[in-house]
Amino acid sequence: MKRAIPVVALSIAGLVPVWRYEPSAGGTTVSAARPAPDSTAATAAGTVVKGTTVDTEKGPVQVRATFDGDRITAVTMLRQPDHPQTTAAVPVLIAETLKAQSADVDTVSGATVTSDGYRESLQAAIDAKG
Repeated sequence: MKRAIPVVALSIAGLVPVWRYEPSAGGTTVSAARPAPDSTAATAAGTVVKGTTVDTEKGPVQVRATFDGDRITAVTMLRQPDHPQTTAAVPVLIAETLKAQSADVDTVSGATVTSDGYRESLQAAIDAKG
């Protein structure tokens, strides 16, 4: 009995960091991106255009698209919901965008809300590029 109390107390103390642990969102996430002064910029890599921030029920979604002429050469998520399914869906959405060269991409199963926000923000970037 003398050992039971310290064992229980130390076990609880050891589990507190585990309960409080929040995994990082990964390399494609920037959850608190500062807005740039201008949403369109020309660089050596092409024209970079930020899409609008779309508020979804899971959190804000915003993309930045890079264009070389009319061709989409890169898409970066500036804001996305902090959720494992969203993190897994982002590379799929980006790959499909580069293949389709438009915002007309399929919804990723399990990340419907993020997919919808992604398409809306991407379409805004495409429209802003003109």
